[in-house]
Amino acid sequence: MHRRLIAPGALAAASLLLAVPASAAAYQPGAPGIGDPYYPYYGNGGYDVSHYDLRLKYQPRTDELEGTATVLATTTQDLSRFDLDFLLDVSEVRVNGAKAAFATSGQHELEITPAAPLRKGTPVTVVVRYRGVPSTKSAYGFTTWHRTPDGAVAADEPEAAWWWFPSNDHPSDKATYDVSVTVPDGTQAISNGTLQSTSSRLGWTRYTWRSRAPQATYLATLAIGRFDVTTGRSEGGVPVVNAYSRNLGDNDGAARASVERTGELVDWLTGYFGPYPFDSVGGYVPDTTTGYALETQTRVYYSPRQFANGSNTSVVVHELAHQWYGDDVSLKGWRDIWINEGFARYAQWLWSEHEGEGTTQELADYVYASHPADDPFWTVAPGDPGPDNQFDIAVYDRGALAVQALRNEVGDDAFFAILKGWPKEHAYGNASVADFRAYAEKVSGKPLDALFDTWLFQPSKPAVSAARTVSLARTSATVPQPKSWKEIAATNGVHGG
Repeated sequence: MHRRLIAPGALAAASLLLAVPASAAAYQPGAPGIGDPYYPYYGNGGYDVSHYDLRLKYQPRTDELEGTATVLATTTQDLSRFDLDFLLDVSEVRVNGAKAAFATSGQHELEITPAAPLRKGTPVTVVVRYRGVPSTKSAYGFTTWHRTPDGAVAADEPEAAWWWFPSNDHPSDKATYDVSVTVPDGTQAISNGTLQSTSSRLGWTRYTWRSRAPQATYLATLAIGRFDVTTGRSEGGVPVVNAYSRNLGDNDGAARASVERTGELVDWLTGYFGPYPFDSVGGYVPDTTTGYALETQTRVYYSPRQFANGSNTSVVVHELAHQWYGDDVSLKGWRDIWINEGFARYAQWLWSEHEGEGTTQELADYVYASHPADDPFWTVAPGDPGPDNQFDIAVYDRGALAVQALRNEVGDDAFFAILKGWPKEHAYGNASVADFRAYAEKVSGKPLDALFDTWLFQPSKPAVSAARTVSLARTSATVPQPKSWKEIAATNGVHGG
């Protein structure tokens, strides 16, 4: 070994060099998208979020939102820079306590450059201070922030977070949440999970909500307005929180007659899907003009228009079924939407059977016979429908047909074991259509590649033989419409405008 003498100045320079990681050149910006082929710039690369802490203040009169978001994450690569998805005006960003540089790019990217690069595996605390008027912001030509006469609502799919909190906006990065919102006295703030506290001071009231289970960003919701809130507990012990705008008018009675059955319906669904996975359940009906409902985790969003023709328990069943299929087990990528919508639709079919208004097979027969072979309905592949057809009716109805075909193939014992076992197998995680097929094969002991290909991926109407029932050979004119069909069809736009 040869000892090398270093002059004092050179030693200082060498010490400085040693302070810079040898792999500094390997530090790279995180990708501006998480890698979903349907939405290339949704989500971000380079880190994984574990918790969002949101402290907000909202003025309904002006639609001004002020907030401080604290995002807890862990880096998944050596990072020189990373993005959050966000639209409002940012005044300051800190990373691990130090001020960070920031800029905006693209449609909804907040680029953050920390004072020092971040090694892979580093716990990171990001604090973003911001304010703005969400209704004035748009991306890709649209907004998902819905103003109401007495406040606003954030609830949409596949994106909604950008208008009220900075996030890694993709279902594959789930996190827990604390959402604390200050609003003028007399106004309420509704969000996911359980209400931890309320406090009032100088004309303002703060509501603090907590979501303890991992939650996808699009399932986070915020509703601000004047609500009549009802609370209770299902027979099975699940706390129920429902909220109704005081301005629902003629829709008020039908909305309450439907949503107030949430406790009963969630208990009923546990018989098919297993124990309810969260610590509260409920829904809210704000004074909006939208036409859809959304399975926002634990606190379902319903448009008043869902109840324009009277009560509709079927839509409540649909959204509650999502608490297992979509919320507890979330999709890996947006192409896996069938796991959400096919099974939520099938839950409506099960409810129809329970109510004596048409069996699942009768509904399958009717859907199959109602669409001739040349109907574009059959050109949409529910197993990978593409972003333009993500919420096409075929994803729901052909998707439910696929579920019935699976039931016919494996038999009731295996089918109901799959239905209940799936949420347990991937609890609080993410899974794909391929994962579901593998699980169904494991439980049933049958190869299912051909069945899944036929019903979920082929752009054509499956042959009668594939449907495994002679009754499907009948035409729509000879297949009677199940009594439940109109109520089920009324939910066809649950995720549409």
